[in-house]
Amino acid sequence: METTAKRQKLHDYIEVAEDDKVDALYTILKEEVEERYEWWNDEELIVELERRSNDLKSGKDPGVTLEESRERLTALFRKDG
Repeated sequence: METTAKRQKLHDYIEVAEDDKVDALYTILKEEVEERYEWWNDEELIVELERRSNDLKSGKDPGVTLEESRERLTALFRKDG
């Protein structure tokens, strides 16, 4: 069974499960459910963001305009559509 189907079955089950079963599942998964990704504490991400910011400021990376981004996205959607 594919992951998508498993997710749907779990979702459907949780919608109608008895309270004690929902409580049991929540107890098992509590840490993962409540875990938050605090990107500002991710040192690797901060270093990468600073590098990219510096590259944009220095001109090493010319970046793209909003219009260029729209054109690229529109072209991608046309290919898939």
